[in-house]
Amino acid sequence: MSENTTEVIVGGAVLAGAIAFLVYAGQVTGFAGGSSADHQYFASFRSVQGVSVGTDVRMAGVKVGTVTDLVLNPDTFRAEANFTVSKTVPLPDDTAVVVSSEGLLGGTFVELLPGGSLDNLEPGSEIEDTQSAVGLVELLLKFVTGDGGE
Repeated sequence: MSENTTEVIVGGAVLAGAIAFLVYAGQVTGFAGGSSADHQYFASFRSVQGVSVGTDVRMAGVKVGTVTDLVLNPDTFRAEANFTVSKTVPLPDDTAVVVSSEGLLGGTFVELLPGGSLDNLEPGSEIEDTQSAVGLVELLLKFVTGDGGE
């Protein structure tokens, strides 16, 4: 009898751990999110190197949203990114979007740089002021060759 009880307790603990892991994984990836408390925006970049679906969208270092879709526009050959931003964060209509890096070995994220406009973007709007990712190899080559991009 005690052997069966022990097996049931261990099985229940393993099952509870598996459920807790799935809930955690869903929250981290944003899969469970699908929150209606978010606004959708989109932007067009020359390069979104290092960005993928699920990448953080941050403002002042705080996560305010997530990249939801990346596609290549066959007409312009630019990457178009769709992303969400919390409804509680109004974006001025002169907001800029930058693909940033956490450091030399860190991850990549999308950063929102709000402007000074008094008018806010409407949900679903395109943010036109964008800056693409800068590759480490590009920077090193410019430094080594002394090419200032002129």
